[in-house]
Amino acid sequence: MASKFLKRKTNNKRSSSKSASSMASSMHLYLRKVFILTSIVLLVSVILVLGVSSSTWNKISSNNHSIQFYGYEVVNEFPHDPSAFTQGLVYGGNDTLFESTGLYKQSSVRKVALQTGKVEVLHKMADSYFGEGLTLLDERLVQVTWLTQIGFIYDRKNLQKFEQFTHQMEDGWGLATDGKILYGSDGTSTLYQIDPQTLKVTRKHDIKFNGHDVRYLNELEYINGEIWANVWQTNCIARISPNTGTILGWILLQTLREGLLATGYYGIDVLNGIAWDSNNNRIFVTGKLWPKLYEIKLHPAKKHINNEDIEQLCLP
Repeated sequence: MASKFLKRKTNNKRSSSKSASSMASSMHLYLRKVFILTSIVLLVSVILVLGVSSSTWNKISSNNHSIQFYGYEVVNEFPHDPSAFTQGLVYGGNDTLFESTGLYKQSSVRKVALQTGKVEVLHKMADSYFGEGLTLLDERLVQVTWLTQIGFIYDRKNLQKFEQFTHQMEDGWGLATDGKILYGSDGTSTLYQIDPQTLKVTRKHDIKFNGHDVRYLNELEYINGEIWANVWQTNCIARISPNTGTILGWILLQTLREGLLATGYYGIDVLNGIAWDSNNNRIFVTGKLWPKLYEIKLHPAKKHINNEDIEQLCLP
């Protein structure tokens, strides 16, 4: 009896051992399947993330970063030709400005003395062209024209025109340069990057603020790694990252125009024209048919500004 009992007990142990081993094997298989499935899900997620375009990431980051709002103070006022329909403005060094003016039969490229506003050299354009954006690249002035894809290149010393070119923007509005790349606008929300050798578009960004297109990008200037853009029909300047197309900040200048109107200059048009003296950190702004050009210094906006205010003031 004892022998039979021991055999039965031993058999029960073996049975229990097999059952436990079987359960452990099943659990191991289950955990292995979970691990494999989880790994597949993570791998697919990584692939999807890597597949998101850089422009999408730019849109995401542009919605999350802190946008700065700026007011200004006037440092200096200078005379400006009140008949100049300013379309492009650039600082040329030694208190000299180069300016492109518009209107048919009145368009010009001119060299202007900053302190006096005197036009020192003037190149009158053909009556069929409406002058627009202007920038200075090395010893060349590069200009675009309205409602065409035609531009001109001038010698900065005497404003003699020595080359005509065509570009790939839809229209010619604004131009700027960092010394290596041309930046252009065509009145839409697109900021273009242009190869100065081939004059072909190499890259472009659709500029948005708070989910809305920033249309009517106009005169441009490259300042300390940013593109500053007048927005037509507003008193606003948008500060834009040229690398991502993200809006970095807004400069609100409505009181400049209001001040001119209050002193009787009723014939003025909109704010347009930004120039940058990089050696002396001076910012100059003016407008179409304005009798004055201003050197301004920025400061954080003194009153509270929110996104809805910017949409109302800066997005026509």
